[in-house]
Amino acid sequence: MELRHLRYFVAVAETLHFTRAAEMLGISQPPLSQQIQRLEHEIGTPLLKRETRGVSLTEAGSAFLPDALQIVQLADHALEKARGVARGMSGQMSLGFASSVAFAAPVFALIQRFKTRYPAMVLSTREENMALLMQDLREGLLDAAFIRLPCESSNAFNLHVIATERMLIALPAGHPLSGQRSVALSALAGEALVMFPRDVAPSLYELIVSTCLRAGFSTARIQQAPQIGSSLGMVGAGGGVALVPHSMACVSNPHVVFCEIENNTLFTDIAFAWRHSHPARTVMHMLSVIREKPHNPDATRAADG
Repeated sequence: MELRHLRYFVAVAETLHFTRAAEMLGISQPPLSQQIQRLEHEIGTPLLKRETRGVSLTEAGSAFLPDALQIVQLADHALEKARGVARGMSGQMSLGFASSVAFAAPVFALIQRFKTRYPAMVLSTREENMALLMQDLREGLLDAAFIRLPCESSNAFNLHVIATERMLIALPAGHPLSGQRSVALSALAGEALVMFPRDVAPSLYELIVSTCLRAGFSTARIQQAPQIGSSLGMVGAGGGVALVPHSMACVSNPHVVFCEIENNTLFTDIAFAWRHSHPARTVMHMLSVIREKPHNPDATRAADG
């Protein structure tokens, strides 16, 4: 029994007419009739009653039709699924997020647009610190990742910068300078600096710490938080001040206020990263969505890496 035999039978059973079924299938009537007869011979019983003005289903034909129809539909679905994967229209993409990118609106706007464009695509997402993220990307455990720059190990990958964020100062709500629109880092030099662990994002860590040391901060007063996001909790509890990406200002914490940095030179990029060799079609589709237009009104600069 061949799949085409089932297709032929389903067509005749649905139209109850050999001529119309043949036209629908794009074949002539005699071959259609012959193939139905071969199917009936293989099954060992008539499936159709040949009548003057058409055909009708026998009892065996009525019992056979639902299963035959399901098999044909499953075959069509499998065929379309395979073609969709080959075109990159469906399938699965494993996508990583740096922990500090979790608050970035441009990234999630891109994800929404991607899912609208490719609704059959399954995104398997994972949030990790930068060190683990780059390791998983290097080892092929991730197809691509949204990362935060600077990142020294990012040189091993293709990069497309999608947004640039200025850094802000996070202060306890009761801090004497909390009502200022902008604050010089040197005015906070006597404060404890709340920082994420260096191995979370080594290059960004060095950028922030070196800038603060030049402004007069002391390494002896650096307080460690588990992640960039959790640093806000320590600030709110009076543990010090922190420098965080602009997107984190959306975090609602009544005990934390955000101020601009006076004469700010601290910026961080959000980039889409993927391996140099043999990128999946799904990755290239994501890249095409990213390249459509700028996504971040706060961006002051953006460029391909």
